Amino acid sequence: MLRILVLGAGAGGGFPQWNCGCAQCRRARAGDPAAPVRTQSSIAVSADGLRWTLINASPDLGRQLLDRPTLHPVSDTRHSPISAVVVTNADVDHVAGLLTLREGHPFPLYATNRVHGILGANAIFNVLNRDIVDRRPLAVEAPEPLTDARGEGLGFTVELFPVPGKIALWLEDPTKPGFGSVPEDTVGVKVTEVLPGGEEGAHFYYIPGCAALPPDLAARLDGAALVLFDGTTYTDDEMAAHKVGTKTAGRMGHMAMSGPDGSLAAFAKLNVGRKVYIHINNTNPVLVADTAERRAVEEAGWDVAFDGMEIAL
Repeated sequence: MLRILVLGAGAGGGFPQWNCGCAQCRRARAGDPAAPVRTQSSIAVSADGLRWTLINASPDLGRQLLDRPTLHPVSDTRHSPISAVVVTNADVDHVAGLLTLREGHPFPLYATNRVHGILGANAIFNVLNRDIVDRRPLAVEAPEPLTDARGEGLGFTVELFPVPGKIALWLEDPTKPGFGSVPEDTVGVKVTEVLPGGEEGAHFYYIPGCAALPPDLAARLDGAALVLFDGTTYTDDEMAAHKVGTKTAGRMGHMAMSGPDGSLAAFAKLNVGRKVYIHINNTNPVLVADTAERRAVEEAGWDVAFDGMEIAL
């Protein structure tokens, strides 16, 4: 059985965002139960309930680990159930939390060669001692059995695959087409259980950032038991409508939920057992339980992720 624990369901900055005074963020700060706090996007996966793999390391990772007793040390010396980390891209939201993991705990760090190169070029990530934090490359379109620092199998494979998107904001080059993006800059993840006999068990998809759902990606997801998908904004012009920014969802590398080209319409054509929106921006009204937009996504068969959400497959 695969266990999935949502550590953070919010997008960059979380919910409420530190410098946003919109009505939604005010409700969250006031402790409104309809607008619970959501930290920045990250999940943990386990096949045995004891050893957990992080998929992306949020800037809020310290708080996320504190909030989840499942991830607390179980001995009176150095210990953590965190047995591996997978990083899908070089977004600040996905790599900043690596700095929280610098206290001498051995674990393998899985990422594409592209991401390993970016991290390796930034000296601050040298706080992850290479003697105990093994940098392991992941190729796209190639299922990889994950192992812990001792080489013991973690009970599942991960397969990265390119999805439409863009390069991390802090790496953008405005002089280059697509700001310098390459296919490895935005990837989805397929996680597949490996049963004791070696055969494949349950699987799910985690795609926290995606700018479109072209036919090949739609075909990949059709028939899936579970997809956790980019829920950054409800409308493409949401940032401008809230007067908190000018970029559209598309410019940020995200697919809005609503509209003829949105994810609600795209997934309505697919057979997916359970659909969960994750990586949800503070401006997105689906974060608040009593909104019309929340009702619309739920009526379309979607769940809205929250911190601490647990799913078993």
